[in-house]
Amino acid sequence: MLKGAYIFVVPDADSRKHRTKVETPSLSMTIVGVKDYNEAAKVAETLVADGAQFIDLCSGYGPAGAAKVIAAVGDKIPVAAADYGIESVAKAAAVFGL
Repeated sequence: MLKGAYIFVVPDADSRKHRTKVETPSLSMTIVGVKDYNEAAKVAETLVADGAQFIDLCSGYGPAGAAKVIAAVGDKIPVAAADYGIESVAKAAAVFGL
């Protein structure tokens, strides 16, 4: 079974409480909320130690946040960072109050 993880960042998240797992016959996906990029890096290290084979990051990371997670896992597994396309930037900014 493929094991992956998705880490989202929101200031009021607690990685011990805001965590769940979704499983299909071929994929086990752990979803974790973290309060900041430093916590994301620590959680990523733990997920790798627990057998995660890849990590996806939500669009809230940007290059600086993604770099922290990538540095934390090194070359052990791939890390992908989602991003809004140019057609969605203004809409995303409005949703998030930016």
